[in-house]
Amino acid sequence: MEWVYAVVALGAVLAGFVQGLAGFGFGLVAMSLWAWVLEPRLAATLAVFGALVGQVLAAVTVRRGFDLRRLLPFVLGGLLGIPLGVALLPRLDADWFKAILGTLLCLWCPAMLFSGRLPRVTAGGCLADGVVGLGGGMLGGLGGFTGVLPTLWCTLRGYEKDAQRAVVQNFNLSMLLVAFGSYLASGLVTAQMLPLFALVAPAMLVPTLLGARLYIGISETRFRQIVLGLLTASGAAMLVSALPRLIG
Repeated sequence: MEWVYAVVALGAVLAGFVQGLAGFGFGLVAMSLWAWVLEPRLAATLAVFGALVGQVLAAVTVRRGFDLRRLLPFVLGGLLGIPLGVALLPRLDADWFKAILGTLLCLWCPAMLFSGRLPRVTAGGCLADGVVGLGGGMLGGLGGFTGVLPTLWCTLRGYEKDAQRAVVQNFNLSMLLVAFGSYLASGLVTAQMLPLFALVAPAMLVPTLLGARLYIGISETRFRQIVLGLLTASGAAMLVSALPRLIG
């Protein structure tokens, strides 16, 4: 049993650092490790909790580029999506979910990373932003993956790094608060989970703060490379954990 706690702590350390650096990604990084040792609903609940703690820390340490008008469509869409994700979680085939999401990330993110300067997507306006928020909310309800779609969309929109981080960070914080509240209300959080919660929070504290400090000094280009590289690696980890079970 001790090695399970060690894997959970390691996942929290790595995911906390990524969360502080990129403003998102706790669930993606943590689940790539936790999926091997925890059952899906426990891993999802723990990922939402850790991502929420990380967003609170990141919001306190990095406060740049905030624009309420830009953020609001994402949040309104996300609020509609979270209940759908929470409702789907008990019925979810975790391996198929990880395989599909991992495949999309492994195909799309490298294409964006190696394509040079992408043209900005300006179509759709607030409605398109709201639809992306809806998808992000659903993924948040399914396991704390709130940042995936908004991050890709902000990259396609061509937002500079502070504006992108402000959207993703504050969107994530809003969605994760609602998602974790929904978990509490639906009974997904149990007393047996509390020792793991008590392990995750302190394990991620210092790495999250270190990541946030490092973010301040990186360039626009490097930030984009980090974000897309992180999403690609997370997608690959999901595929590695899911495909053996699906093939078997």
